[in-house]
Amino acid sequence: MSRHFIRFGRPAAATVLLLGFVMLTASAQQDPDSLIYLEGGPLADSAWVPIDSLAGYDVAAGQIDSLLPDFVGFGEGEKLVYAIQYGIVNAGEATLEIRNIAIIDSTPCYNIVSNARTNDVFSVFYKVRDRYVSLMDTTELVSLRYEKHLREGNYRNDRYVVFDQKNHVAYYEDKAIPIAPRTQDVLSAMYYVRTLPLDVGHAVALANHTDGKNYPLVVKVLDRERIKVEAGTFDCIVVEPFLRYPGIFKQKGRVKVWVTDDRYRIPVLVKSKVVIGEVSAVLKDFRLADKFRND
Repeated sequence: MSRHFIRFGRPAAATVLLLGFVMLTASAQQDPDSLIYLEGGPLADSAWVPIDSLAGYDVAAGQIDSLLPDFVGFGEGEKLVYAIQYGIVNAGEATLEIRNIAIIDSTPCYNIVSNARTNDVFSVFYKVRDRYVSLMDTTELVSLRYEKHLREGNYRNDRYVVFDQKNHVAYYEDKAIPIAPRTQDVLSAMYYVRTLPLDVGHAVALANHTDGKNYPLVVKVLDRERIKVEAGTFDCIVVEPFLRYPGIFKQKGRVKVWVTDDRYRIPVLVKSKVVIGEVSAVLKDFRLADKFRND
């Protein structure tokens, strides 16, 4: 899943794949009929409840969590390549890959790296060279470190955060912020959702932390569809992310993501309605993880 922030003047943002899984905004739909699964907390011991019941729910206190993983269909060596389109215009390319297994304090982690770049033509108007890195515990499937390096027009931003999942604290260079148990960053969240059972008509929820903020992410499972893209024809599950609280960016519209209806849950297509029209990330090439190459 590639994702990237492409800005048309700070602070407007059109995050494509990453936005698709994580970053909806204050104007995102909040469907009272949607159900989410809560583990513990004041609402339920373990039950499906309406999204609207999340009003006042405190993510930082660890009152919201996700379903348990069903199958981990990714691993070292997986690489996904996307064409980024603004309407009918080809604006660039984004990649998402697990380059290797890194070690943090003796803990093996998926080294997830995503790059987004505008092509030569689009760069004349607005040049983007963004990179995101997430180190995700291969056993617990939670983020241990996240960094982003934004190069968008004249805008530059570099940020690093270390997640202490044992003591529930996110450490920045200049501050420490309490987080919920099993908090994800915006990139690891996308991978974690890929491991969950996705049943049409239901939704899943998990805790997220981005840019110093904690918030619940809810992903509603909408439908099943067969779609054709450059990489091939795929049977897909269609999902849509929701944020219960105002999001990081003030972009309007909804995002839909098509992931393969198999054990790999590869994101095939992302569509986002934004102020400038429609932004899409379309899978054009992919390589499965090394351990699945012979499947």
